[in-house]
Amino acid sequence: MPSYEELRELLDPATTALLTVECQQGVVGPDSALPELAEAARASGALTRVARLVDAAHESGVQVVHAIAERRPDGRGANHNARLFRAAGRLPVQQLRGTTAVRVAPPVEVAEEDLVVRRLHGLSPLAGTDLDALLRNLGCRTLVVTGVSANVAVPNTVFDAVNRGYTAVVPGDAIAGVPADYTPVMIRNTLALVATITTTDEVLACLEQTRPVRRA
Repeated sequence: MPSYEELRELLDPATTALLTVECQQGVVGPDSALPELAEAARASGALTRVARLVDAAHESGVQVVHAIAERRPDGRGANHNARLFRAAGRLPVQQLRGTTAVRVAPPVEVAEEDLVVRRLHGLSPLAGTDLDALLRNLGCRTLVVTGVSANVAVPNTVFDAVNRGYTAVVPGDAIAGVPADYTPVMIRNTLALVATITTTDEVLACLEQTRPVRRA
């Protein structure tokens, strides 16, 4: 793990964005299409930690971006080239545009200044969406990646971020996957090779130091 000084330098609010990946009601909410993943996100505390990080980002001036995966009712534009996509099309809860399923799930709060990036295809919010251009226009150099799943979307996001020249920071306790014991193994053997691995508390400690001083 990086030292406090190294992490604080990476997390300069002027050049940092916090990304929540698929923290939407149809994925991690009570009526999830993927109840095992939703249970892992909640039971592990990962979703609560994502909410804490989002709150701290709002207070410290770090840009927050929510990445949402959704489908059209007719399925146009969606992938069909992998078992995962075909299985998703048969799930009882569909991530349909405009429905409750594609709203950000509590306790994560969406502020007016947040950006919400939606995608109809693929496995990563950075592939074929507006996200890369938005981050560059914001001057982002460090992307803090949180959310689900540690199996697919999170590692895809991290790899895409690194391939595009961003420094990826992953609070390992603010992501979740299934089975639950897979997440730390994947972090140790995969993400640690390409990303800065840290914890929610360490990120919060850095952001606390960058909050504007409130005058009485």
